[in-house]
Amino acid sequence: MTGRKTAKMSDMIKRHKASSNDTTDVASGTSADSGFTAGADENLKLRPGFNLTDHFLIAMPSMLDPIFVGTVVYLCEHNQNGALGVVINKPVGMTMDVLFDRIDLKLNIVHDSSDARPDLSRTPVMFGGPVQVERGFVLHTGMNPFSSTLQVTDEISLTTSKDVLEAVAHGDGPRQILVSLGCSGWSAGQLEEELVRNGWLTVKADPSIIFGLPVEQRFTAALALLGIDPVMLSNDFGRA
Repeated sequence: MTGRKTAKMSDMIKRHKASSNDTTDVASGTSADSGFTAGADENLKLRPGFNLTDHFLIAMPSMLDPIFVGTVVYLCEHNQNGALGVVINKPVGMTMDVLFDRIDLKLNIVHDSSDARPDLSRTPVMFGGPVQVERGFVLHTGMNPFSSTLQVTDEISLTTSKDVLEAVAHGDGPRQILVSLGCSGWSAGQLEEELVRNGWLTVKADPSIIFGLPVEQRFTAALALLGIDPVMLSNDFGRA
């Protein structure tokens, strides 16, 4: 399974880096454009067995990058080439109905259906990170065969092709989704360096926090997985 996941992520990164006629942007409906490049740093190697895929990164008060202050990032891939994830608690001020309107899709919600999700149209779209902010990245449950999907775990996948939102619009898409504009990318060794500087706390991710909690509760809930209250945090707090 690991080899297959790495291959899919490699393909996804390549599509972000080079123009392609067969890749559709979730957010804009246009062809793919440049994106996350995994660089090389011979001085910072990934320790054997150290893999934060399917983990939360929780920003510490010592976080130097203002973009990530107060954020929780879900890591979709982490290996010797770098890391890729999406912020799950930073709304962009757009809801799903507005996004669907911009990409010429109509949400077909049957309100008297047992599967109805009338709140979906009011679900906020996240700022996933500073990489490729014009593109859409969709975290979702289920193993649907979309055209550009990375299977992160048996429960969670990341899709960048528009067909996932088309399926949602038609009422046969994933039951649980989180849509973000942009993603967060780290080159080889960069995330490890930030961890050494106590920029992040790390903890195994809980899907219920991603898909089941209001945005404003996700940071506190992620900390609670470590038994930490936000008031306990300080710039000198060590990494878990």
